[in-house]
Amino acid sequence: MRPEDQSERRPAGGTAEVRRGLGALLLAVAIGAVGLTLFVRGVAASNAAVGLSEASRDALAVPRWLYVATGGAAIGASALLAGFVTDRRFVRRIHDWRRDVGAERARRVGRGALGLLGVVLLALVVYRGVAGPQLATINLAVVVVFAGGRAGLTMATYALGNAWPALNPFRTLTAPLPTGIVDYPERLGRWPAVAGFLVLIWIETAAGVTNDPRRLAFAVAGYGLVAVAGAVVFGRDAWFENADPVSAFLRFYGRVAPLAWEAGRLRLALPAMRLVGRPSEEARGSEAGSDDRLVTGLSDVAFAVALVWELTFSGFVTTEQGASAIRAVVGLGLPATAVYALLFLGGFGVFYGAFRLAGRVAAERLLTTRTPRELAVAFAPSLVVIAAGYHLAHYFAFFLSLSPSLGQVLASPLSAPTNPVVLTLPAWVSALNIAFVLGGHLVAIWVAHSTAYRLFPSRLQAIRSQYPFVFVMIGYTALSLWLISLPTTTPAFLG
Repeated sequence: MRPEDQSERRPAGGTAEVRRGLGALLLAVAIGAVGLTLFVRGVAASNAAVGLSEASRDALAVPRWLYVATGGAAIGASALLAGFVTDRRFVRRIHDWRRDVGAERARRVGRGALGLLGVVLLALVVYRGVAGPQLATINLAVVVVFAGGRAGLTMATYALGNAWPALNPFRTLTAPLPTGIVDYPERLGRWPAVAGFLVLIWIETAAGVTNDPRRLAFAVAGYGLVAVAGAVVFGRDAWFENADPVSAFLRFYGRVAPLAWEAGRLRLALPAMRLVGRPSEEARGSEAGSDDRLVTGLSDVAFAVALVWELTFSGFVTTEQGASAIRAVVGLGLPATAVYALLFLGGFGVFYGAFRLAGRVAAERLLTTRTPRELAVAFAPSLVVIAAGYHLAHYFAFFLSLSPSLGQVLASPLSAPTNPVVLTLPAWVSALNIAFVLGGHLVAIWVAHSTAYRLFPSRLQAIRSQYPFVFVMIGYTALSLWLISLPTTTPAFLG
């Protein structure tokens, strides 16, 4: 009998522990709610895609240090309270809960329709980007790619489920072609996807594709050529699983969603609970095979960190303080592009290094046989929930304001709207940004807690293993809350 099974054979206290666990979770949520109630008034609107939205210059009604400290304290308190949930059976019931809601036949029909839709949208984006009016607010390419894809599709992916494998036009286009000329080098892991994702974020930030439809069309066409060539050379499954950055991006976010296909059935789970993957000895009935973990190597850890960092980076460079800092550094004689590149890559390195350091600290303090690499790999999925909260804070209002324009260009794809509609949102919508950020962190705490109980037979080890990672999460929280509290502006030298 395993040690953790022995520790569970206490029928008299099981119900009481479940009740205490539920009470602790409710108390954690209450702490977050109190923080929101006290400090939500006057908070500025969040940042959206670089160069795509008007700036908000609302000021905070309370000192920023108090507002940021309260958010960090709420996360820390929720982590401590989660430590009271020690019943392993209760923890497993939470993230193993499933309900069937669909069959394979519906999947086949939906895949065909989505595949056709993806190819049509790709053709329209390239065509309208080149031939359409070169005004970003009414051009189908810009509106569909950023309002529809960067914002809407991504939110639908972590809110509902990942439809990209069916919608992906490059997978559809390569379906009739012979593929797999060369075996994909396993030693590369998903590092090509990490590099590709960072390149895409850099292009979005610095290449002006958000306000130049023709440049965007060429970028999409170039990306498509690389995707098709990679799929033909290395095989569709290998390429889109390991090297394609958009597929990896949506696959990671899709694990937050409540809906997913497992063993030929569409199954409903609690949000983010699929992030608590089961290693090969525990996995059962999953489409991923004998191991349904999202993160299996350091390249996956880097990708999860990149999801958090790219939103932090775009948030910083679109604030007045960030723009002032960039101008000050450029004023010393450095090229603006080099300054942005150093900030982008250096910040990613700091974020990735901090998470790896948390794994090293946890391994040394626990005196465990598990290596720092194993711990970083195990706890990295919790970052995806944090990133989803960040993304929602950055793009929710942006998507709402541009949703009428998105509907207009889709309703009449071959002609530009003569009177594009952009919604003016009430001030309280921007206050939701705090709820999105804190909500993502609170769920991430639970994911980390559940993961720890998968890793360690000792309750004390399971609880203590989380502390270094929670400390890093608190740092992420404080930084993100500070950024969304700042007034936004057009990035320096990029507007």
